[in-house]
Amino acid sequence: MLRRSFLKLAGGGAVAAALRFPRTGNGAAPAPGQGRPNILFALADDWSFGHAGAYGCKWVKTPAFDRVAREGLLFTRAYTPDGKCAPSRACIITGRNPWQLGAAANHVPFFPPEFKSVFEALGEHGYFAGMTLKGYAPGIAKDANGKTRQMTGQPFNKRTAPSPTPEISHNDYAANFADFLDAAPKHQPWSFWYGSVEPHRGYEFGSGVAKGGKKTSDIDRVPACWPDNETVRNDLLDYAFEVEHFDRHLGRMLAELEKRGLLENTLVVVSADNGMPFPHDKGNAYHDSDHLPLAMMWSRGIRKPGRTVEAHVSFIDFAPTFIELAGLQPEQTGMAAITGRSLAEYFATEQSGRVVAARDHVLIGRERNDVGRPHDQAYPVRGIIKDGWLYLHNFEPTRWPACNPETGYLDSDGGPTKTEVLKSRLVPEQKHFWDTCFGKRPQEELYNVQHDPDCVANLAGKPEHATRQAAMKQQLFDELKQQADPRMSGQGAQFDAYPYANEKDRGFYERYMRGEKPRAGWVNDSDFEKAPLE
Repeated sequence: MLRRSFLKLAGGGAVAAALRFPRTGNGAAPAPGQGRPNILFALADDWSFGHAGAYGCKWVKTPAFDRVAREGLLFTRAYTPDGKCAPSRACIITGRNPWQLGAAANHVPFFPPEFKSVFEALGEHGYFAGMTLKGYAPGIAKDANGKTRQMTGQPFNKRTAPSPTPEISHNDYAANFADFLDAAPKHQPWSFWYGSVEPHRGYEFGSGVAKGGKKTSDIDRVPACWPDNETVRNDLLDYAFEVEHFDRHLGRMLAELEKRGLLENTLVVVSADNGMPFPHDKGNAYHDSDHLPLAMMWSRGIRKPGRTVEAHVSFIDFAPTFIELAGLQPEQTGMAAITGRSLAEYFATEQSGRVVAARDHVLIGRERNDVGRPHDQAYPVRGIIKDGWLYLHNFEPTRWPACNPETGYLDSDGGPTKTEVLKSRLVPEQKHFWDTCFGKRPQEELYNVQHDPDCVANLAGKPEHATRQAAMKQQLFDELKQQADPRMSGQGAQFDAYPYANEKDRGFYERYMRGEKPRAGWVNDSDFEKAPLE
């Protein structure tokens, strides 16, 4: 989906005791009304793990993110349960996995009214909640009476500014944040969702070089699932240029908080909803699809800043964290039962590493991440990441993972890299790129992500890995059953049956095949194969 189009569908213990009344650096108690921290939640749109200075990346400059990591915590194993915009954001705001969210497991759904968001709950318990541009989206979220819900807070979108490229939003995120701070009642905690639409496609081709001062030789490694050529490298640099736009506004927000004396008691959380908008990444369930950057800072509440957290954490952990820091019990919020676990346990310790033994794995998956298959079918996947390995179970391996070729591979955003991969199908020595990104997949996949982070060498079925494969599948299925995943009880077809909320794209496959030619604005015309492929 085009980054501007989503607006039409968007709805505008001991640890707990220690954090409920945080201390200042000199040991003094906080001023009245300042015991509960403010929350600045900064979410980039399609930004992959590793692409930040704090992770050692040289071709993406992120001084604001790096500062948050340096003055707080840097996470190295943070994952969304679903690598697509709407289901990932649904997990953030509910604290539940996508398979526990009914229609909200899908991209562009009618969000079920029974699932209250954590920001709605905070608003009901004394927080002033606001947001800018992209909150929960794309999808339609209304309450039981048909009223549009403010899932992430009251919108602040008045301020605009010239953008570096025609493809970058004119939203002046930082200025809108300043407007929000002006509107926030004094002595009342607040939450603000900074919803950037960068680095979502499209990009101005060559902007990374022409406007960002970058060189294609700056890139140390092109992932093994794409051709390594100048087109792909330029595409990566254009993506980097947009990540840096997101980071500049984050830096301005941090400066605004400092100027107002608010930074010390503000929890700043910086991440992205899913991986980069390139084939094999966004919308899939591979390592780079779900593995995301994450840094947090809170001067008043995080002990020994500058630590690196190596535990596996999930996006379903954000909601219980915010609830705990707000001094609430989950049952007070009116939210559906939360599956995630609060990250506040990492604020009160001074240790680095995993710290909490139970955080040794995460679950991931996907359902319908876009239309483009017959009957708007999903490509259902569940997976587990543990001990440096990724196991995936594909429930419908006869379906096309990125949607049907004849309807444009709609579950992969159009762009230069996608075009290069599609061209490789007709070049025998390069066809492995197409096979990896767009070809049909076996029911089970197993990857050693420590040695194969690009997930190009499937080890499932290898005798030497049979024990690991079986154990990971067993643990995955056991936990999914505990979480009442409909796929575990043979009820998975319900995810296919939920209607796509954007009516003009609903039933895309059937309409296209009978000659209607509906417009899919997030792919290129050249992405459509002339005939179905075997």
